[in-house]
Amino acid sequence: MFTNNTHFTASGEIGPSAAVVSSKIDKRAKEILRLLLHHGRTSVDELTVILKMSPASVRRDLVRLEERGLVHRTHGGAMLAGHAVYEPFRFDASFGVREERFAKEKQRIAQAAADMVQENETVGITAGTTTTQVAQCLRHRSNLHIITNAVNIAMELSSSAGLDTTLTGGRMRWQGAFSLIGPAAIESLNVVVMDRVFVGVCGVDPERGATTIEADEAAVFRAMTRQTKHVVVVADSSKVGMISPIIICPAAAIDVLITDDGIPDDAVAAFEKAGVRVLSV
Repeated sequence: MFTNNTHFTASGEIGPSAAVVSSKIDKRAKEILRLLLHHGRTSVDELTVILKMSPASVRRDLVRLEERGLVHRTHGGAMLAGHAVYEPFRFDASFGVREERFAKEKQRIAQAAADMVQENETVGITAGTTTTQVAQCLRHRSNLHIITNAVNIAMELSSSAGLDTTLTGGRMRWQGAFSLIGPAAIESLNVVVMDRVFVGVCGVDPERGATTIEADEAAVFRAMTRQTKHVVVVADSSKVGMISPIIICPAAAIDVLITDDGIPDDAVAAFEKAGVRVLSV
């Protein structure tokens, strides 16, 4: 018994059977989905190189996957359908507006922060726009345990097979913050030890330290800083020298401040005098 893998074309030439063609399409589709699971989104140009296909063939495959409800086509590429990859500001414009402020600086800060993380570390990430960027930079890493009080960050990392992600308990109080607060969040943090915590802030000052606006959120952030070996504040230079009403931790508790190259020289000197290492990117 054998399977006939050929068929005659309209011109009488022998070509591959429909079953073989379908098998090749399915194989390409699985490869596209595998890439999207690891990277969240991809472009037609990238798929053309990886799959060694023409752009037209790639687009046809993406159309088929979209018709099956597996991907959403975007301008020049595609992303996974559903919630496998979370768009933090899909339903809340305020987060997007805040994320767009100093966007390039935040991206550089986030990459520098991610570069600090070593394999097998337990890493805390507080809620915030810059910390969300840090999480995105870690999304493709492996052998890391991530602990966060940010719902959007947990969703961002949910499709990352190499990461073990823990979301604290608690309640969400503010629209667009995605931040879990309250006794449940704090209690869950009191039983862990983290190698480093990346803290998002509203202001950071060499005298007052890391500060934010909401007392309940600060309490959760403070619990994270107590349970870590290294506190890393990630803040663009517009927040340097700013003092918000609620203290997260004093400057003496901050090991590293990662900011952009817009930080003034005198601010760098003041932080270093306070024992904070400043990394400007």
